[in-house]
Amino acid sequence: MIYQGSCHCGEVRFQVEAPEVIEADKCNCSICAKSGYLHLIVPNSKFKLLSGEEQLLTYTFNTNVAQHYFCKHCGIKPYYVPRSNPDGVDININCIDTPIPKLKISDFDGQDWESHAHKLAYKSKET
Repeated sequence: MIYQGSCHCGEVRFQVEAPEVIEADKCNCSICAKSGYLHLIVPNSKFKLLSGEEQLLTYTFNTNVAQHYFCKHCGIKPYYVPRSNPDGVDININCIDTPIPKLKISDFDGQDWESHAHKLAYKSKET
């Protein structure tokens, strides 16, 4: 399926190709827990930024590998390039505007990221 998404104010719009049944991850690391981010990691080829690239600001921390993109108007982070999958894009499920027929959410222990990151590596690979 092709899902449409956006930030809160609509300045940043994107589309992502994902299955009808989406399996998302709920991470308990500090940035995800505080922002309520729900993860859908896809290969770069499944993501397309439709508009608003010039409206994005980038935030990095710790190793500065992950690139967190925020709308400079409304402050919402619709997607980012994760450290675990630098060859992919991590979509915020909460920013998908298209109704999701079925959503399965699994917990991910991001507080112990170094021990668990390898469990995410396959998600950005082409299938």
